[in-house]
Order: sequence, then C-alpha cells, then structure tokens
Amino acid sequence: MKAWPNVTADAGALCLKAGNAVILRGGSESFHSSQAIHAAMVEGLKSANLPADAIQLVPTRDRAAVSAMLSMVDFIDVIVPRGGKGLVGLVQREARVPVFAHLEGIVHIYIDKEADPVTALEVVLNAKTRRTGICGAAECLLIHRDIVDTIGQGVIRALLDAGVEVRADETLQKIDGTIAADADDWGREYLDSIISTRVVADMDDAIAHIRQFSSNHTDCIITRDDAAADRFFERIDSAILMRNASTQFADGGEFGMGAEIGIATGKMHARGPVGAEQLTSFKYLVVGDGTTRA
Repeated sequence: MKAWPNVTADAGALCLKAGNAVILRGGSESFHSSQAIHAAMVEGLKSANLPADAIQLVPTRDRAAVSAMLSMVDFIDVIVPRGGKGLVGLVQREARVPVFAHLEGIVHIYIDKEADPVTALEVVLNAKTRRTGICGAAECLLIHRDIVDTIGQGVIRALLDAGVEVRADETLQKIDGTIAADADDWGREYLDSIISTRVVADMDDAIAHIRQFSSNHTDCIITRDDAAADRFFERIDSAILMRNASTQFADGGEFGMGAEIGIATGKMHARGPVGAEQLTSFKYLVVGDGTTRA
C-alpha cells in the first residue's frame, strides 16, 4: 500500500521468498504502474511453474478495499501498510488482522557530553540532510548542556549552513539563524529540511524527552563513553538504537537483510526492518511411535 510502485515488486518478491501468498493493494498514484509490475511478476511465476495466484493485486483504487482487508481474519495473517500517516493510522486503529507497521519516524539524536566533535558533526548532518523525506531522517536534536558552547554550536551552525531550518529552545535561540521552537515541534515528523533542537541537563533528561516524544522507530546517542551508551540502549525502547552512526542506516538493506517490506515498531516477533526472515512463521513437527507423557 504505497505511492511508490517499487513497493509492489519488493513486497511480492519478499513474500514469495518467505513462502507466503500476498495480496497487494497499490496506492492511487501508482495504480497503473503497480498493475504492470504485477503482470510481469505473474508471468515470472508461470514461467517458474509456481502458482500464479501467489501474488495478487487488488484491482481498484477504492479505499473500501482497505477496510475490507482489515477484517479478513480468516484469510489474511498479517497486514503491512506502507503509506502516509493517515493510511497507517487507519490500519492500526481498525485492523482485526495483526499489523506490522510504524506510524511515524520521530527520530532523535542525543549528543552526550563525551561526544567526539567530528563524529557529532558528521553524523548529525548526514542523519538530517542526506534524505529528509525518509522515516530514518533525524527530526530532533538533544544537546548536553556542558557542550552547548562548543560541539553544540558547531553542529547547529553546520545545519544552518546546509540550509536546514533549526527550531530551537530558549537557550539555543541565541545562535544567529535559529528560530523559536513551540510546543508542537517536539514529537513532530517534519520529513523536510527542518529540525527541532533543545538543551538537556544530562542523560536522564534526554531519556525522559525521548520517552515522551519518540515514536519508537529509531533513536541515536553520540558519545565516546561506553557506560553512557549502555544506559541509553538499556533505557530507550525504540525498535532501532544507534551509537555514533547516522540514523539514515535504519533500513533492512543496510542491516544486511536484503529488501524490506517496512519497519515495525510493535513488540511482536517482527520489530525493526521486516524482511524475508521476519515474514517467515514456524511450526513444530513432533513425531512419535505411540509415545505417551507420564
């Protein structure tokens, strides 16, 4: 379920590799492209002597088809929505079928007082500016108060120089070029060249902010302190946690999983990137010879 037609091919291939049949419902914008890609996949199935119905496509743009699929518990094992916040929210609210999905990518980076300046600069710039419209793009920057006047200022000025709109708390508004953040900027997914930023008193303050506003997708700490990183990893409950690495790596391909069908932030067996392994269920085969249990 997505405007990008490549998702049709990705989802069909992943589900087939995992031994699943799949019902695809393309977005309205990619309706004709999805039909062409589906037809090509069906030809491939036939040439490989595989069931042509293993990859099916819903032949309508009508959103009612989505609602119907959400209640088909006797026929569909799991729903994986790919699309905007409205679609994903609808699916998560109304589905009776289990769902693998994330609603938003509200991604935080916390620069610890023991951060390396070069690492902080390179990671934050890449995490925000490489591709601003993906779910792994950084949306909020938290800076330890002890390094505001050194590393913090350098990173914010670099963001400004890169054309990023920096929405800052009262302390960081002293940096020329920033604008005032308001209450709506915390917990907001911009998907644009915009980032919110604030000063935190310490690690626990950063953790409290992330717990309040994170979408449990991806969060990052920049530090040379192993104990700080361990605490961050222990206390934050997001599907993907990173240390000294760009959050733009939040991707199944980058994790060595090959293609992915989406990112899951729930707590079922599929969490984080959902690839072929996560789409594979299992069962137990027990063979006896009149074996009984005492």
